[in-house]
Amino acid sequence: MRLADFILRDMEAILVSWEAFASVQLPAAKHMKSLALRDHARQILEAVAKDLSTSQSRKAQTAKSLGQAPLLTGAPETAAQTHAVLRAQSGFDINQLTAEYRALRASVLRLWGDDSPPESTHLDDIIRFNEAIDQALAESVGFFSAQVDQARNLFLGMLGHDLRNPLQTIQMTAIYLAALNAGAKVTEAAGRLINSGRHMHALLDDLLDYNRTNLGLGINITPGDVDLSQLCASALDQLRAANPGRRIGLEMQGDTCGSWDSQRLQQLLGNLVRNAIKHGAPDAPVYVGLNGDAPEVVLEVRNSGPVIEQSDLDQIFDPLKRGSDNENKRDADGSLGLGLYIAREIVKGHGGSIEARSDETETVFAVRLPRSHNVEYEST
Repeated sequence: MRLADFILRDMEAILVSWEAFASVQLPAAKHMKSLALRDHARQILEAVAKDLSTSQSRKAQTAKSLGQAPLLTGAPETAAQTHAVLRAQSGFDINQLTAEYRALRASVLRLWGDDSPPESTHLDDIIRFNEAIDQALAESVGFFSAQVDQARNLFLGMLGHDLRNPLQTIQMTAIYLAALNAGAKVTEAAGRLINSGRHMHALLDDLLDYNRTNLGLGINITPGDVDLSQLCASALDQLRAANPGRRIGLEMQGDTCGSWDSQRLQQLLGNLVRNAIKHGAPDAPVYVGLNGDAPEVVLEVRNSGPVIEQSDLDQIFDPLKRGSDNENKRDADGSLGLGLYIAREIVKGHGGSIEARSDETETVFAVRLPRSHNVEYEST
């Protein structure tokens, strides 16, 4: 008997085997009924049987074995794609999802082998069956990953939003305690709370911005007339107050006015300077340079310290990345590792560019900002 005919004839036995395997995928399957455990297994098997009965070219065969079979334009989700979404919503993990297909593959071939004498087994059927399972697995994994990413982004968005209210209460209480003049110890403790609250606020901003870019919304930019010299001078005063042991210099020349989002540029400068303080030599100053002599305004943040390897420079703006010297380490300030990524997204949102270079003398982050608002993308 050909494999396609066997699948359709012995569908129930195959589904029983599928259900038995799915039922032991704990804890997700603990409270799932038979219908949920089987989910779209019948439709997946029917699609496999139909595929086995359809002639195909060598090119189509190769594409399918790689999980790259073309989908019809405007076609609804396949059974494998829908199955993946439901499994993700039920709490299955990616290993359990792929194990289902591994068990299905073995079960069908075993049952078919038990039913048919070896000499009647068609090798082409086995090859075609494996290709069809590989295609279904690729479809499931793709949709499963997208579902997990969406759920994670929604969680991060809700977390960042919901944490703002209690954080604001903590900050307001700390400011109130500092104003009481209830003694040096209370004032000192209030100051620590205020600084910690400010740092937590910056982390939440980075988290929410990272979440926005993951959702494809980009960094929200609201342009207005800005004198970058005044903005940098004010922002650096705050950074010096938060880092009393570090020297932060400012060098300016030319016309530094343009149409930018002032709050975003403060965030950009803060991220770059904090990065320079964190990774630069502790006894060396950090320099911020502004040059408005060209059509674009150039902002540079320079620091002395260890040379950054080219392999690290190539991925330095990628989210959640660490340098090779920071592998398996946790930053002392609890940083999420998003500062440079957010800086890049802010620059892109202004239609500018950012680059990093490092040698034996210094490490430099250079930002070029067009004077007029020219976004690469905007939020919707």
